[in-house]
Amino acid sequence: MIRSTELSLHDRIDTLRASLSSVILGKQTVIDHLVLALLAEGSVLLEDVPGVGKTTLAKSLAACVGLEFKRIQCTPDLLPADIVGFSMFQPNSGTFEFRPGPVFANLLVVDEINRASPRTQSALLEAMAERQVTIDGVRRILNQPFLVVATQNPQGYAGTFPLPESQIDRFLFQLSMDYPDAESEAQMLIEQAIEHPCDNLEVILSKEDLLETQSLVRRIRIERPVANYIVDLVHHTRVDRRLSLGASPRGAQMLLRASQARAFTQRRDYVLPDDVQSVATLVLAHRVVASEGEGYSANVTRSVIQDIVDHVGVRT
Repeated sequence: MIRSTELSLHDRIDTLRASLSSVILGKQTVIDHLVLALLAEGSVLLEDVPGVGKTTLAKSLAACVGLEFKRIQCTPDLLPADIVGFSMFQPNSGTFEFRPGPVFANLLVVDEINRASPRTQSALLEAMAERQVTIDGVRRILNQPFLVVATQNPQGYAGTFPLPESQIDRFLFQLSMDYPDAESEAQMLIEQAIEHPCDNLEVILSKEDLLETQSLVRRIRIERPVANYIVDLVHHTRVDRRLSLGASPRGAQMLLRASQARAFTQRRDYVLPDDVQSVATLVLAHRVVASEGEGYSANVTRSVIQDIVDHVGVRT
């Protein structure tokens, strides 16, 4: 059972979701998924048109959790050193002094990541996968907690560099905010006429609280039948003829971590198949590639993953 000391953390997470919903109206599902990614220590790729609140959502999350927030606007001339930092020679001392880049933050927003060159995109791979960067042969540990929220525009492809599968595989979720409904958009105009709600956000979950919660999520129990179920789902993505590329072992690991986070938000200390089914499409759809003739939209891979979830049973 969940101990009483953990219930206060659950209550604060519920308050966090409600607070984010007061800023980003009509997007409760996206908010819930972003909070799940935060608890599961996973990064998020937001693919949507400009102006729907992607960066505002990330800034609001940083404000509510007391995280150090940094933002990068990607352009083709952005260099890896602009992200990870560089060593500068100090003539007075005759030594090199390290100048950390924006990656040394708790929450890094990478706007229009597909406008950065592949060389610069690769600078994020080590940071997202291992929570560290190697600069001039020196390994430097990133601040904890660490979360990347990257955005890309699905419409304008001129001057972009599509993310390779190896980098997409580093993201826990790929989400889409889409346009708000008419009622939420009208309410947004009224509420933001004088000031932005983001300016009045208060810290709900401290950085230390978040680290404790993430530790509790990692300790959520998983029994062998549920582990087998995760492996079965991932295996089916590798043999399904509708897919030319299945999910990697990292996909299985991230599916487990997302399932643990979902179980935690349901106030359980063990994972159920329902938890796995709830997040399977979110975790796996962007990690697979549809076969030629099936089409290449995200809706196709989501449909295939959902069909696999619907037909793969839990072994006892």
